[in-house]
Amino acid sequence: MTDKLFGKYSVENIQIKDLSLAQNISLKPILVPHTFGRHSKKVLGKTQINVVERLANKLMRGGTGEKTSGKVIRTHGRMQGKKLHALRVVEEALGIVEAETKENPIQVLIRALENAAPREDVTRVSHGGVSYQIAVDVSATRRLDMALRNISLAALMGSFNKPKSLSQALAAEIMSTAKGDMQASYAMKKRDETERMSRSAR
Repeated sequence: MTDKLFGKYSVENIQIKDLSLAQNISLKPILVPHTFGRHSKKVLGKTQINVVERLANKLMRGGTGEKTSGKVIRTHGRMQGKKLHALRVVEEALGIVEAETKENPIQVLIRALENAAPREDVTRVSHGGVSYQIAVDVSATRRLDMALRNISLAALMGSFNKPKSLSQALAAEIMSTAKGDMQASYAMKKRDETERMSRSAR
């Protein structure tokens, strides 16, 4: 049982086609993806944490606090610190993904992360009091962080003040991003926006 996530999903034979992400995506066989922060003070310790737990960690945020797609998302701390609640949401979302796609939901999540991870970003540099933006390559750790953040943010936005539950919104975002559906996937729209800004800053 311990080699299956939540006692249901096998992490063996999961294919990661993006080689740069493969170094940072951990698929350790663990029954409950909860490491109690034991890697938090190690350099690059988060690369040792199961990717499903990292997704749950990203859900534990108090809203954006700023305008996102024309509205301010504030969850008033409803998810902050509630790790078991976040894990329950992720488990329900993976169950929905499995029922809809008839695939291993961990493989669908990996495809979604590969599609949502930007390859270029912009950074601000200053010379002689003049600031401007230049295009830079994105490290593999940051690519994965950005993909996880955008998928979890899309789930929060998709369920905020709407009849859809957080787990349903998360499942819908994972499936649309894994398919490469540009119209439905917020994470892919953000990836394209980031890469478009970097192209213009070259």
